Amino acid sequence: MSRIDFYHLTRTKLEEVLPKLLDKAYAGGKRVLLKTSAEKVEVLNTFLWTFDDVSFLPHGSRKDGFADEQPIWITDEDNNANKAQFLFLTCGAETNDAQSYERVFNIFDGTDTASLEQARRLWKDYKTAGFEMHYWQQAERGGWSEKTGS
Repeated sequence: MSRIDFYHLTRTKLEEVLPKLLDKAYAGGKRVLLKTSAEKVEVLNTFLWTFDDVSFLPHGSRKDGFADEQPIWITDEDNNANKAQFLFLTCGAETNDAQSYERVFNIFDGTDTASLEQARRLWKDYKTAGFEMHYWQQAERGGWSEKTGS
């Protein structure tokens, strides 16, 4: 069964956290499907080319094409077009296919009530389905602290 990780943003924005998590996945040799809202696909696609002058995260979206060749594929569809092992969910995106991935990363804005409610609902649904669950919250002094979930 897949591992589901919830990343509860409390101090920083998605754009500060996402490149670091994607870089770790890519450095570990994992292919990533980044599922986001339709409005954010090209915003994140552009952002990942420009977020850092020295970093390089190879990625693409429908606009770029060649999904099967992209180590990181950004989409709003629930289709594993690049045969990813890791699924990143952002901006309210959900999946009906979590069991097809080694890990699912649900990154949500803990300062937004709707995002928090959605994360709580998803946590319950995944836990009931028997997934391995992990919950991470931003620590006061940077980094992440794993919390026990119930």
